[in-house]
Amino acid sequence: MKKISLAIIFTLLSTSFLASADELNKANVNPEYNFYTGVFDFSDDNKKAGLVGIQHLNEELNRDTFLGNLSPITGVMLTEDSAGYIYTGVQANYKIGNWNFNPSFAPGYYNEGDGKDLGHALEFKSEIQLSLDLPKESQIGFSYNHLSNASLGDKNPGANSYMFNLLKKF
Repeated sequence: MKKISLAIIFTLLSTSFLASADELNKANVNPEYNFYTGVFDFSDDNKKAGLVGIQHLNEELNRDTFLGNLSPITGVMLTEDSAGYIYTGVQANYKIGNWNFNPSFAPGYYNEGDGKDLGHALEFKSEIQLSLDLPKESQIGFSYNHLSNASLGDKNPGANSYMFNLLKKF
């Protein structure tokens, strides 16, 4: 039952994001979405769970800085244990031929649901992603992230996750 409700929530979120993409496309803006799935907290046998998520990146808001090209990101991640994480932050964009390397940092709100207690509602996501360009403005990739509350809570067990990514510009 949890997997069915998780799939329904993800479908509804994806549909609303894609409807927004259609409106932005009419305004000549090409947003990029990262659809991902993987394993939440793979290093904890007792609390690991499947996850799905979607992340938005708008190239119109990219800025070239001394650190390279930076862009804002916003996303949501849900686990099969009804845990959820909503975040917004910044991503660096480095291109090496057909490969893309994207480290990111994003604070966000974490709700444990029936999943792992991370010790605080405010969690920080540090992530690295490697993706390969495909035709039709798409990419396929792999990412790894770590959630931590930076010892803001009474405990800080953290969570390590890996994901497979499909990125697409609309």
